[in-house]
Amino acid sequence: MNITDLTQRPPRSPRLKLGGYVILPRMLDKGRGELAGKAGEYHYACPLDQHFLSFTGLAAEDILNLLKAGKSDSEVLAWIREHVKKSDWDIFYWSEFHLRRGPTDNEGRQHFIETVQQLAPDRDDVATWFDLLDVDDFVSFGGAA
Repeated sequence: MNITDLTQRPPRSPRLKLGGYVILPRMLDKGRGELAGKAGEYHYACPLDQHFLSFTGLAAEDILNLLKAGKSDSEVLAWIREHVKKSDWDIFYWSEFHLRRGPTDNEGRQHFIETVQQLAPDRDDVATWFDLLDVDDFVSFGGAA
C-alpha cells in the first residue's frame, strides 16, 4: 500500500493533474494518509475534494475503498475512467476553472484575505484557492512565505 505520511510532508499540490483532473492526486494522498492514520491536519473528502466528487458523480467511500485495496494512482484512474463518462474537453475546462478559481462574495472572500494576511502578508501574488493552499502547505512545513 502506498502510504502517505501527511504529518511529515503535505499532500501533492491541488494543481497537479491525474488523467487531466486537478485535485485528484491531492485527494488520493489525503485518503492514503487517513487510512494510515497519518493525515495530520488534512481531511479526506473535504470541500475541495467535494468539487471533484461532485463533478464526477463519484462517492468518497468508493475512492477510499480503492485505496484500502492498495490501488496505485493509475489503477484508481483506470477505475474512474470506467465509471465516469466525461469528455476530455469537459475535464480540461473543469480543471482550468479550478486552476483559476478565486474567492467570491459567496465563497469566503474574507476568510481568504485573512488567511493570506496570516500566512504571507507580504505576498501580492496569492489570488486563487490553489495559490492559497500551496502557500499554506509550504508554510505549514516550515517554509517562509
